[in-house]
Amino acid sequence: MSQYYKMGDRTLWNPSNGASRLFMSHATVYQAEVGLPSGIGSMEADECQIDPIAFAVFVDALLAWHSNTRHAVMVTLSEGFVATVLALAEKADIQVDWQAAELAENGYLKTASDPHAKEWTAVLQQKSRELTRHVAG
Repeated sequence: MSQYYKMGDRTLWNPSNGASRLFMSHATVYQAEVGLPSGIGSMEADECQIDPIAFAVFVDALLAWHSNTRHAVMVTLSEGFVATVLALAEKADIQVDWQAAELAENGYLKTASDPHAKEWTAVLQQKSRELTRHVAG
């Protein structure tokens, strides 16, 4: 069995039920973290609609939230969900505000003790690109 994430008539993603259930649970968590609706509708008859406007706002807010998170465990826990959302945004032809993330990264570099801190935006972009191949419609 699988479920469908759609934007209008276009299928963005068709994951297994288990992957979909986990993704939807994470969406609920991160909606609360960023204080915005994700635009991801409820799953009905194995389909859900994604509102392009609300989703675009959520994607940018989620990326900004992730960019400003300095807690190593929170970054690690959220990275997979953020990368998946970015992959869905790519599939939906939504422009992501990477500039704000890069500015946050540059500000962090001034005080970072982590020698790899400068690489996190590039790593996240690479992960989302890789996932785009797996988020098949």
